[in-house]
Amino acid sequence: MKTAMTLLAALALSATAAPAQTGSLLVLSKHDHTLAVIDPKTLKVVSKAPVGDDPHEVIASADGRIAWVSNYGGGWSLHTLAVIDLVNAKALPSIDIAPLRGAHGLAFSQGKPWFSAEGSKAFGSVDPATGKVDFLMGTGQDRTHMLWVAPDGKEFITININSATVSFFQQVLARDHTDWTATLVSVGRGAEGFDLSPDGRELWVANAQDGTVSIIDRATKKVTATLSINGSSANRLKFTPDGTHVLVSLLRSPDLIVLDAKTHAEVKRLPIGHGAAGIQMEPTGARAFVACTPDNYVAVIDLKTLTVVGRIDAGGEPDGMAWAARP
Repeated sequence: MKTAMTLLAALALSATAAPAQTGSLLVLSKHDHTLAVIDPKTLKVVSKAPVGDDPHEVIASADGRIAWVSNYGGGWSLHTLAVIDLVNAKALPSIDIAPLRGAHGLAFSQGKPWFSAEGSKAFGSVDPATGKVDFLMGTGQDRTHMLWVAPDGKEFITININSATVSFFQQVLARDHTDWTATLVSVGRGAEGFDLSPDGRELWVANAQDGTVSIIDRATKKVTATLSINGSSANRLKFTPDGTHVLVSLLRSPDLIVLDAKTHAEVKRLPIGHGAAGIQMEPTGARAFVACTPDNYVAVIDLKTLTVVGRIDAGGEPDGMAWAARP
């Protein structure tokens, strides 16, 4: 185990991200319990690896060699992160985060994976060298579901579904040691999908039960606008890489909503299936990939024409996705 963890740490830290055009799309299949690696040129599966029960989200190391997958278990019954060697397409020993429960949201920062622990109202990080939790912060909020971590590890954002809040954590100096400030921002009911604008100034949050999107000024941590999107069950929300549009997936609706990031107006409703979950942007800004979970495919969206230009068969009930550099 120690040898495997040492290798894992070396792989996670050995390189920086490769150019975007050499990357691969990672897609989780909830039904098959697998992670599929997709060639973005052919849209075909290159490899698959087992990831354990109830996989929900995935994140890759900066060099594209390792992926971590959250085994959600409804937010309580499971307490592991699956680990995948992307180079050799095989599962490595999983990471047990117990007594924390319900890993879900994932991020990669400072050479290590970060996770939300929904069942424990907390989030933390794992040391790749030991496979042990090396940082833990409580949120005090119900269903801490999604997570963002700053590149320097000095700022965190969590989305707390049942509390209808967003938590901002900021590292500060307190005399001779570091401390943390926490700011709670109330948003809509069922807050879940979120994204930071590419310039880092705004946080947009999709509120599933209200059919709204909350826009938060990151500097003041105040809600500056609440948009009605005329659609419930909003699941994920992502900015396009150029910052011009915002895509919102609806879990129980056939449409993908496209919003103008500047005017906040609806640009288009794009029929893509019978419901959608995860959204992943191609770093080049050419395409978006949307997991149409009930339809068992990933829709490929041309971001210039805002049309569906392809489908990917990555396994049953696709959901969480990530982009991985190709080592």
